[in-house]
Amino acid sequence: MKNEKFRMKQITKIYLFIVAVGLILLVNACANMSQGPTGGPEDITPPKVVKSFPANGSLYFKKKQIQIDFDEIVTVEKASDNVIISPPQQNPPDVKSYGKQVTVSFNQDLADSTTYSIDFGNAIVDNNEKNPLKNYVFAFSTGGQIDTMRVSGTVVNAQDLNPMPGIFVGIYATDNDSSFFKNPFIRIGKTDEYGRFSISNMKKGKFKVYALDDVNHDFFYQPGEGLAMHDSLVVPTSRMEEMRDTIWKDSITVDSVHKYMGTRFLPDDLALRFFKENKKRQYFVKFERKEPFVFNLFFNAPAAELPKLTPLNFKWDDKYLLQKNATKDSLTYWLTDSTVWNVDTLQMSMTYLKTDSLFKLVPVTDTINVAMRKARLNPRAKIPKKVVITKVEPYKFSNNVSGAFEIYNPIILRFEAPMDSFDISKIKLTEKVDTVFKTIPFKWKQLDSTKMCYSIAHEWTAETAYKIEIDSAAFKSIYKRISNKYDADFKIRSLDEYSSLKIQLTVFNPKVVMQVLDQKDVVLATKPASAKGTVFEYLRPGDYYLRMFIDTNGNGVWDTGDLSTKRHPEEVYYYPRKFTLKANWEFEETWDYNAVTLLKQKPVELLKDDPNKEKKAARTVNPTGNKPVTNSSTNRNSSPNRRLN
Repeated sequence: MKNEKFRMKQITKIYLFIVAVGLILLVNACANMSQGPTGGPEDITPPKVVKSFPANGSLYFKKKQIQIDFDEIVTVEKASDNVIISPPQQNPPDVKSYGKQVTVSFNQDLADSTTYSIDFGNAIVDNNEKNPLKNYVFAFSTGGQIDTMRVSGTVVNAQDLNPMPGIFVGIYATDNDSSFFKNPFIRIGKTDEYGRFSISNMKKGKFKVYALDDVNHDFFYQPGEGLAMHDSLVVPTSRMEEMRDTIWKDSITVDSVHKYMGTRFLPDDLALRFFKENKKRQYFVKFERKEPFVFNLFFNAPAAELPKLTPLNFKWDDKYLLQKNATKDSLTYWLTDSTVWNVDTLQMSMTYLKTDSLFKLVPVTDTINVAMRKARLNPRAKIPKKVVITKVEPYKFSNNVSGAFEIYNPIILRFEAPMDSFDISKIKLTEKVDTVFKTIPFKWKQLDSTKMCYSIAHEWTAETAYKIEIDSAAFKSIYKRISNKYDADFKIRSLDEYSSLKIQLTVFNPKVVMQVLDQKDVVLATKPASAKGTVFEYLRPGDYYLRMFIDTNGNGVWDTGDLSTKRHPEEVYYYPRKFTLKANWEFEETWDYNAVTLLKQKPVELLKDDPNKEKKAARTVNPTGNKPVTNSSTNRNSSPNRRLN
């Protein structure tokens, strides 16, 4: 009996074990079903062309539809932006995908004896993994031969040398510049994300090359569009030579270099400097009158002369002050007579220069009604029964004083409205000597024409404490408001906190203007080049970059180009490495700005619109082959300090 019970227990245990294993297997199977198929490596193979009608490179083809079949389902991404057809079409073809097929249907007649190329770029991708068929070009001819010449290059912004993506580059078979104003390009390419372009299937001959930000897609220049121009005629050629393909393991490691014989098409290094002319359409934009005593006029473009205003319902002879910016497209009129600013709506005629349909400036006269802007009333708000007398607002001003003050800075006061009068005896500047603040002299200077900006200057001493004290009523505005009391303590930074940079040009050019830039490509300081070396002092420790331009007209600012006079924008050069400045050190460097080609000058850290700039930075070596940037540096204490001009 005992043996029978023991045997039954063993059978029960075995049965329970089998059930448990079965349940585990069942759960795993369900989990795998919920996950779906997991097999196989990721598909990284791009689509392959199986056949096409007509065949790529066909002759005497004059039908209006192209069919290309692939080995898998494909899609065409953003065909209107990515597919470039040459010669350019005024009526763009329809580019569509159907399963494993892509079709291109032309919407205008094909020209006789012409090579057509359809550059798909990377637009054709497989349907699942989006692997692109890179740089796929389909070509055919309506005549008896396929033109095979090609030119290529790069388009960069003329002012900052950044690559210009999405810009059309086209050619004309003539050196007559008027074609650029009237006729579409005969062949085109389009810049990629690196600013690179290629114009393929060209005939042999001589060609004029332009770049164009073709806003309205008519493939020739319209005033206001950005452009670049190549002065000399381009002659495409070709030759056989050894080619190299570099295969990378990762962003910085070379896997292998594949060598083969291939055709090189020249020129392949055209550098086009893209610019926009100072020819925006001029028109009146709007007025603003946020306060009764002031109104603003805004225009769309810089103006050579001011508008003529003629009052219609008021008189303002010598009863206003005009504040204008350098380009005269933003004007502020400060009214100085209450009989004028109490007029609810100032009616006036305004005569100014406006751009007509031919892009010429012609005088026009408009009537404008400058009304006071009124706040919207809340319908639920309760109307007060008594009139509340509001407090008179003080005459406000701002300043640049901070606890740690730069040794080269004056104190700047900016007022909210033009000043009527000031009492300089109510301004006190003191310097801490030992433990006592002693009064010191200063220079008071008006910095603008409307009496809204003034400076308080003194030869500051490093590591010294100062105090500025301004009594109440020191300043009075033209609207009879008076200023409040103000005081602040500040201390001048130690010279040990600064660094300086001296740049010596290998070949001095008196027209060079140098600029120090920060890590965001923003100009921090500008100075004309000096034959003895251009010195930038009082720079805080950190990373800086250097840029220069050839100031052809000597006005001290960079100027863009002009198509009508064939004037290129002023030439810009970048020093190809960054400067890492240390506190209390002076850095010196010699610069041959012609040693590095235009397209390799700009440090990769500053490049914009370049998706692989980190990869480029990792691979970059000293582009000049010279010694590092800090090849000459001295401790500041070993040489005399100099103030910036």
